[in-house]
Amino acid sequence: MRFFIVHELVTSEGVRLRARADRHFVLSEAEELADVLDAVEGVEGVRVNPLVGSVLLLFAPDARERVLSALAEAGDALPDEASQPALAALRAGNDGVPELPAVPGESGDPGLWPLFRFLFLRPLLPPVLRIFSSLTGALPFLCKGVRELFHGRLNVDVLDAAAIGVSLLRRDFSTVTMLTLLLGLGETLEAWTRRKSLESLSESLALNVDQVWLLADGAEICVPLSQVREGDLVVVRDGGSIPVDGVVEDGEAVVNQASMTGEPLGVPRGKGASVYSGTVVEQGRLVIRAVHVGDGTRLQQVVAFIEQSEALKAGIQGRFERMADMAVPFTFGLAGLVWLLTRDPLRASSVLLVDYSCALRLATPLAVLAAMREGARHGVVVKGGCFLEALAEADTVVFDKTGTLTSAQPSVRDVVPAPGFERDFVLRTAACLEEHFPHPVARAIVRGAQDEGLQHEEEHAEVQYVVAHGVSSTLYGQKVCVGSRHYIEQDEGVRLDVLEDAIAGHTAEGHSLVYLAVDGRLAGFIAIEDPLRPEAASVVEELRRTGIRRILMLTGDDERTARAVASRLGITEYRAGVLPTDKAGVVEELTAGGCKVLMIGDGINDAPALSASHVGISMCGGADLAREVANVQLSSPDLRALLTARELGRRTLRRIHGNFGMTMVLNSLFLAGGLFSILSPGVSALLHNLTTLGVSLNAMRPHFSAEESRRALPAASGEAA
Repeated sequence: MRFFIVHELVTSEGVRLRARADRHFVLSEAEELADVLDAVEGVEGVRVNPLVGSVLLLFAPDARERVLSALAEAGDALPDEASQPALAALRAGNDGVPELPAVPGESGDPGLWPLFRFLFLRPLLPPVLRIFSSLTGALPFLCKGVRELFHGRLNVDVLDAAAIGVSLLRRDFSTVTMLTLLLGLGETLEAWTRRKSLESLSESLALNVDQVWLLADGAEICVPLSQVREGDLVVVRDGGSIPVDGVVEDGEAVVNQASMTGEPLGVPRGKGASVYSGTVVEQGRLVIRAVHVGDGTRLQQVVAFIEQSEALKAGIQGRFERMADMAVPFTFGLAGLVWLLTRDPLRASSVLLVDYSCALRLATPLAVLAAMREGARHGVVVKGGCFLEALAEADTVVFDKTGTLTSAQPSVRDVVPAPGFERDFVLRTAACLEEHFPHPVARAIVRGAQDEGLQHEEEHAEVQYVVAHGVSSTLYGQKVCVGSRHYIEQDEGVRLDVLEDAIAGHTAEGHSLVYLAVDGRLAGFIAIEDPLRPEAASVVEELRRTGIRRILMLTGDDERTARAVASRLGITEYRAGVLPTDKAGVVEELTAGGCKVLMIGDGINDAPALSASHVGISMCGGADLAREVANVQLSSPDLRALLTARELGRRTLRRIHGNFGMTMVLNSLFLAGGLFSILSPGVSALLHNLTTLGVSLNAMRPHFSAEESRRALPAASGEAA
């Protein structure tokens, strides 16, 4: 096994180095590797991820040579699998230590040389060399099986080693070569799929910045990104990627944050504003004080989640893997029983060479990985295989209204003052308080005041934000409250009857109303129109067609507004006037009732409900917290991406179940053929391994049929379905 340096960063805590192997590890290898590296002098922390072959090390700067030497020695001690392609990684110099080698197979070649050698070169070799080639090819599989057996595990590796060992005892070297070839090809396909999937999921997040400009003592100097420290002043100009998370110290610019928020339009950023790694300065110049660098940036946290997403296995994947392990003792027992009854080693070896476990264990994770890659290609980022299964099995969908069913671009439709107050006062005062908050409704009020040329300088005391209710402050010695009807009428005790007719008229039209109260008196309200997404009604109808039994809408609006919106969308169940805790409570209530809930939202207030659901989905452009909590992220602003996610999960489960059925039927036929001496051990092994390759290729179909994938999945972003 060989390791390759992916990145290296010098921090105040020491050196952080991530290396990746040319294959993933089994758990025992990961534990052994962690123990070896942890024993190296100067190493302060080791984390090994066996599923992606990743090793993260934290060590003192003077321990670098020892760490690299220990890593190289550990790789030599672990068995190499030449048939597997290496994962693409960056090379790095070692200052005197032998340089870690470049990664082979970066072009994506799945390693078909062994097949070519078997078909075209082996027949030309003398018999002695053919036997030697069979023995050398079998040795790694035999060693792996013996090692697993010594660790007390009776699994697929032991079964493979037993099948190869029986063929060697029978001097059937042709079968030995064929077995090792097909096993190697299966592992090659698995490694290639894993590499391509992880690369595809993270390629859009890569920060391709090598050099950055630092401002030091009034002069700009160019330094490698690895030398940037927290507190440094980083200069970014037009077209440049921001390499750190930080705060703007000087300058103004328009920043495209699509990689972080999904919003396609640039946003202005000036002194005091926060900016994030991976976003791009479209116009202007910024001097940014670095707050987080390297692995601490939000971009790298997203990349880390992608690398760790394989650990979240689908329940069906775990079940099939347990079934695969359970099938191994059955195969051994059946082979032993056949030998006891027939005393025919040929029939017994035919049973041993046909088992169900290889295909069960290999095809399911390949299908999950291929589906995750397919989803990324269609703007659906799934954070783990278990959420693909949840997408397919969901029978209840819960929508948050604002920003999900609506376009999240609300505007002021009308301003209605109460007797004794002026219209401009209501809009100006509401904007004065709401300008502190990023909620779409707050932005609409501020924008409405700006469009009418109303100045709303900060002349009030500290603002108090009551989550999901409203805002209160003190202005000119008077208590001012802005918020929902529940907040103004019930919490603050303000009577609304003076404007009851106007309120009823606007709520009947589906407008959201924001109320303003001054010293306990209603000053007026602002009617907000948030247009429904044009595709929302059709998406609701299509969800029902795909088997969703219940569809609910949650909103903070009052009953009449909620009813009007729900009727326009064809939604029969809704909850009005809900708070963030209410949303999570609704989801928990549905779950307790046996529903499998899919929750979709975009705001900070939706985070508890997203977390409580079986699968939470965040919309493109949603709040950072919602995107982090959600299990699935939609990078398309079109709500039809929800249908894409749903169909992706359903197709993945259909493919997994189809592979399971194919494996059980075909391998049972091959097993029967061996028992009744219809098939020889060599033919049984060939057919069994071809079945394994077949279901693996079927699992990987999204990698090979992009055009078919585009036709099969519902279109989003305005594409034709």
